Amino acid sequence: MASNAQTESLDARRDRIFGPRTEEHRRFAEDPGIVAYGETWWRDHYDSLSQLGYTLRPRYNPKWTPPWRGTKRSYKDYEEGQSPVRTVIMDAIRTTDGSYVTLKKLDMTQSRSDMAEIELNKYLSSKKLTADPRNHCVKVFEIFQLPDEQHVYIMAMQSLRPFDDPLFTTIGEAIAFFTQIFEGLQFLHEHKIAHRDCCSANVMMDAAPIYPEPWHPVKLNMRRDWKGKARHYTRTERPLKYYYIDFGLSQLYTPENTETWPPLALPVHGGDKTAPENQDEKHNTRCNPFATDIYYLGNLIRNSFMQKYYGFGFMEKLVADMVQDDPSKRPDINEVVSRFAKMRTSLYCWKLRSRAIPRKEWKILTLWRYPPHILRTIQFTLSHKPAIPGP
Repeated sequence: MASNAQTESLDARRDRIFGPRTEEHRRFAEDPGIVAYGETWWRDHYDSLSQLGYTLRPRYNPKWTPPWRGTKRSYKDYEEGQSPVRTVIMDAIRTTDGSYVTLKKLDMTQSRSDMAEIELNKYLSSKKLTADPRNHCVKVFEIFQLPDEQHVYIMAMQSLRPFDDPLFTTIGEAIAFFTQIFEGLQFLHEHKIAHRDCCSANVMMDAAPIYPEPWHPVKLNMRRDWKGKARHYTRTERPLKYYYIDFGLSQLYTPENTETWPPLALPVHGGDKTAPENQDEKHNTRCNPFATDIYYLGNLIRNSFMQKYYGFGFMEKLVADMVQDDPSKRPDINEVVSRFAKMRTSLYCWKLRSRAIPRKEWKILTLWRYPPHILRTIQFTLSHKPAIPGP
């Protein structure tokens, strides 16, 4: 006679281990394209947000029905079938001017850091600080509460895109990126703010200048209106600006909350888990959070440029110093900016305009792309496009 474990169905076994599935689980299993889980909050507040001046995509309208039902097509083929990876983040249109914005939901009942994040974003988006061109912190247009949920705050921010999508085409474009993220961190540190999570996921760009048609907020390679691929220019043709986002782990250090300088704080675990001071054996050892920021940027450059493209050997010494195991031996941000400025001026124009070749690119593709790159370079040189494009 077969045992119970052998005869019970897969569904029964799953229910026994993880608990019975809800109706929402069952509906999602039948149609993964529906609005479910964290997305339902946005659907339930569609009308409230609309009254406050923010319109979500049709997918979140309470009257919405999936357009793929009754067809043989997949939900993935439809714009309305695209759901975000992180449901605390949502795209919207600001009705006052039709601009695209990003909304972030902060629930005071679920995190102790949310109110601190709100206050820090207000400070960084204040008129005094936004007047500094070195301020590369995401712009927060408005922070508001919902009438029916006073414990929930919504931050309305500028719509951004990952800093490395599309790929960098020249060494000079990468130099412009390094310049901006270094000066942005210098700005934060001068104001006694440690980001504490400035990893690759939290550095983005305002890509509107290089996209003639808005890109889709979920399917980034598609147009927002779902009428084909999102075409783009290069950063050299249309310079853009890079921004730090997500200040949920960030800390403003003042004489009132700091016993020593530089301050010492217990490690926090953000997106980059590789910092030596963040390893398990040091979880209870206080460290300098500003030095950890230096490590994060050095590691970002190492992973996203030096190990991804050819041609960045000139950054090896600086990056090696930034990612030293001993935080006290890492340069502070002022030294990083100073050393990089000297390095930047030492690079010849031909180096800056040379193509950033991905290490994983097939050699035949490299040869195929070389002539178009030469033609573009001649065009940009004749039209006086700077080799290091600045916003």
